[in-house]
Parts: sequence; C-alpha cells; structure tokens
Amino acid sequence: MMNRIIFPVADGGLKLTFCLICSLYLSASASVVDFDQPSATHAGFEEEQAAARAASIQAEKLAGKASANEARLQELTIELGRRQELIFDLQSQRGIYDNSLIEAYDDVARLYLDLEDYGRAAETFGEALQIARINSGLYSERQLPLIDAVIENRSHLEQWQEVDDLAHLAHHISQRLYRLNDRRYLAAAQNYGQWKLRVINENLLKQNVRGLMKTTEDLISFYDFIISGLEHETDLDTQGLISLLRGKSQADIVMARSIASTPYGYFQGTESQYITQVRCQNRRNAAGQLVRQCANVQVENPRYRQSQQEAKRMALYRHTNAIDRSLERMLDLSAASSQISAAEKQELDETVRKLKMEADSMRRARPSGFLF
Repeated sequence: MMNRIIFPVADGGLKLTFCLICSLYLSASASVVDFDQPSATHAGFEEEQAAARAASIQAEKLAGKASANEARLQELTIELGRRQELIFDLQSQRGIYDNSLIEAYDDVARLYLDLEDYGRAAETFGEALQIARINSGLYSERQLPLIDAVIENRSHLEQWQEVDDLAHLAHHISQRLYRLNDRRYLAAAQNYGQWKLRVINENLLKQNVRGLMKTTEDLISFYDFIISGLEHETDLDTQGLISLLRGKSQADIVMARSIASTPYGYFQGTESQYITQVRCQNRRNAAGQLVRQCANVQVENPRYRQSQQEAKRMALYRHTNAIDRSLERMLDLSAASSQISAAEKQELDETVRKLKMEADSMRRARPSGFLF
C-alpha cells in the first residue's frame, strides 16, 4: 500500500508551511517548462535578422538601380536638348526642309524612344518622313524605315487606325518601287497581310461583323492578286510564294469560321424573297348578292430560306476548297524546291496538317449558323 502524506490543517503555522511548499513546487515546474524558451527565441531572432539583412540588400540594389536610371535620364535629357538645338541651327542655316534634317529628326526621335515617350517619338519620326517626301518624292525608298518607325510607336500607343493607314502607305510605296517578284516587295506584302490578319483576329478597328467579313474578303482578294501574278513570273521566289499561300490560307480559315458562325438569314438567297399570289373571297355587294372578289398580294417565298441556306453552304465550300488548293500548292512547291531546308519542310508540313484539320472539321460539321 502506498504511504500517503497527510498535511495537518488545524494549525495555522502548518497551513503557511503547506502554501510555501506548493508555491515552490509550482515555481520549479514553471522553470522546467520554460527551460528551452530562450533558445527558441534566439532562433527566431536570427531568422528576423537574416530577413532584415536580405531586405536591406534588396533595398540597396533598388536604390542603386534607381540612381543609375536617374543619371541615365539626366544624360538623355541633356543630349536631347543638344540635338534639338542642332535642329534649330540647321533650320536657321539651311531651311526647314533641308535633307540633313532627316537624320537630325531621326536622332531626336530615338532619344524619345529611350525616354519611352512614344508620342513625341512618333511625331518626330513623322517630321523626318515629311522632309523625306519633300526631298525624295512621294514614292522613295528612304521613307520606308521611317514609316516602320512611326508604325512601331503608334502601336505602343494603340493608335490602331493610324497604324492601319501607315501600313497601307508602306505597301503602296513598295508596290510602286519594286517588281512583283522582288523579295523586298514580297516581304512588304507579307507584312501587310499579317497586319490585316491581326486587325481581323483582334478586331483592332472595332468593326461590326459585316465590316470584319468585308476586310477579310479584301485580304483574300489581295493575296489572290499577288499569287496569280507570281505564278506567271519566270524567276519565282519559292519561299516568298509559300509565305503568301500560307497567309491566304489563314485568311480563308478566318472567313470560313465567320461564315460557319453567321446565321443563314444574313446571306442573299438566289430565289426572290417575295412572290405574288391571287387571293379571292366572297362578299355581298350593295344589292345583297354574293360576288367573288380577287386581289394580288405579296407573300414570302417559301423557297427563299432554302436558297439562303444553300448560299451559306456554297460560301463555306468556296473557302474550304480554296484552303485545300493553297495547301496542296504549298506542298508541291516545297517538294520541288532545293531552296528549302529539311527543317523548314518539316515545319511547313506541320502547318499544312493543322490548317487541313481545321478546314476538314468545318466541312464535316453542320455549321452552327444554320437555323433549320
């Protein structure tokens, strides 16, 4: 049997002794429990110190970078002022349209680019472009890099209508300067086509459905015109023609998608929308006699909706069939050309395969735009 210790409680002195013993016991227990606390606190303190040092180093780096950027901006601002003074001197000495001002404006515009002031950069490139047109004529090659620079800056500002106008201008000048099979013109045509395709895919000009379809039709006609012209050239640039065929296929894909998603009611049917019918009814005349009265009335032609559905189906077929022809022509050119590497041929085969799959999927599925 366990021996029990009994503390007498009758005597007041013993009560006090008991309380002291309990107090000492609790104090010792607390000391044992908290024995490891200083080390835990110390570890946390070290982590805080490490985080503080890392933050301090990062702040120093950011401050150094900010200081370097500020110094760089000051240098650019000083150089900008110097270049602007040079323009003023040239204008005073040689006139406001002197040819030397083109390079001076170009330098200033590029300083604005470094300062990320795209609006002033575009305006300054525009000044250089105007002087180039005055000195070199409306269709000079010297304008093209300046137009490209303005396009880039207007794009930063998302001024898409101005970009579109400049893209038309760049293509128009290239068309006047170079032959159809000149690589410089083919590059310009490809750039223009890709820009218009972006306009359509992203709807940068905020067009409605009909406007987008019209833009796509114009782009397809643009490709058709160039491709048909290149087919008659003896010195054929195979890679350039393949790039144009790829662009046309992409435009036809966009058009086929648009047709497939458009209700047939938007298409012009081949039948007359209304027909004339004779309708008669019996009525009593003034004498009370029944007489038969007939009149011609216009009613909707029941065959008109069917002709609209057929018009939509034929429009879709026209573009999917055009895709097939373009892809087949691309593969033929690739197989017959020695200018194209094996890697380029493999990439082309993959592109053709993807475009073919998309065209076939639209051809097999009943377009959602049909409303039977």
